[in-house]
Amino acid sequence: MADSGLIAKYNIPGPRYTSYPTVPYWNVQQWDIRKWCQLLAISQQEEPAKHLALYIHLPYCDSLCTFCGCHKHITTNHAVESRYIDAVLREWKLLSASLDKNSTIHELHLGGGTPTFFAPKELKRLIEGIKSVFPFTAAAALSFEAHPISTTRKHLEVLHDHGFRRVSFGIQDYDPVVQKAIHRIQSFELVQSCHQEAKAIGFNAISHDLVYGLPRQTLSGFQQTIRCTLQLKPERISLYSYAHVPWIKGTGQRGYSESDLPNPDLKRALYEVSKQMLVTHGYVEIGMDHFALPADDLAKAVVEKNLHRNFMGYTTNSSGLLIGLGMSAISESKFGFAQNEKSTARYLEMIESGQLPITRGHEMSALDIEIRQHILNLMCRFETEIPQTTLLNRLELELQLSELISDGLVEWKKDLIRVLPKGIPFVRNCCMAFDAYLKDQNPVKQFSMTI
Repeated sequence: MADSGLIAKYNIPGPRYTSYPTVPYWNVQQWDIRKWCQLLAISQQEEPAKHLALYIHLPYCDSLCTFCGCHKHITTNHAVESRYIDAVLREWKLLSASLDKNSTIHELHLGGGTPTFFAPKELKRLIEGIKSVFPFTAAAALSFEAHPISTTRKHLEVLHDHGFRRVSFGIQDYDPVVQKAIHRIQSFELVQSCHQEAKAIGFNAISHDLVYGLPRQTLSGFQQTIRCTLQLKPERISLYSYAHVPWIKGTGQRGYSESDLPNPDLKRALYEVSKQMLVTHGYVEIGMDHFALPADDLAKAVVEKNLHRNFMGYTTNSSGLLIGLGMSAISESKFGFAQNEKSTARYLEMIESGQLPITRGHEMSALDIEIRQHILNLMCRFETEIPQTTLLNRLELELQLSELISDGLVEWKKDLIRVLPKGIPFVRNCCMAFDAYLKDQNPVKQFSMTI
């Protein structure tokens, strides 16, 4: 278990590094949508970028889960579904004009919000509309996030019929006291029924999302959550650290006080004890906050050293181009990022007036590209090699890493920087040493705590 003194020292605000540069430091003043369309064309000159990864953000939820930091739109009015699907499909057709005509879709993920807020017929219309522009590859990986309360057999059947084999169920915690605090009430029996129904239909890659560090969590209560999860034995488990950032996400995370949250030592114990339980039952630790059974593609990717990470999390697909569709969705190319409008109403207005809804982005510098690769290496393999031709200032980097090295968390031998086993809980801190945008910035009100 991580040393409490090290936790106190390194538990500071820091990025999660699903991207680099992180969104708050994008050079939006030097960016415009025409430049983004040019970057798309340049990216697709490389063959891997013709095989697209596609993320579709479906923002609606029937009720507010107070722990959630996602961009969402709370409503019980399901009449909004059709208009939103129309908008996403129109956005896809508008954007396709900037993409190579020989593009294919190699990965597709439906995220939210709550994708299963939408009726099965609307999801069917969405997938068929996406396929009508560019086809799926034979090995395309199709996945979606599901709330057990709103996921019906028809949802599962329709998506399975359209090639989906992976589903991620949002569980968080089975403790009724925690569920009440986060406004996410769902019994183990409900989840078990939904999980088993997905298995029976043919989903062979089921993931359960758990969160540690939630208000009123206890070690014994979360151990019971892990036992319940092991009873169902999903192929993957995401064990996310709760990000408490109420100053960014508004009133949702003000439904409880900071005193209700586990202290840093207990929060780390929640992870370490859970990790031990999972590893004992055959799971492999994947990067940061993820576990998989050895036969799962993610576990194989770790062995084969081709694990990748993007805004969708850890993936085996290292496509050179991730396209985000829908309100707030982010796209990523080799040379930059673009993000859609974050207001649902404004997003719909822009699409319906014939505009791409992209409102900001970032064009990568050569230094950005190099640092992004180092951070990706650290997050996926816990090591990275500094080439002789590096654009980094090696002396400055050595200074930034010096305390991590002296504390036995990181080693630097010749050109190889490696996060040691003791340092894995502090991998975000190691990445921060590379981050050129943090050097003269105060990240206190931008990010969640690193531990």
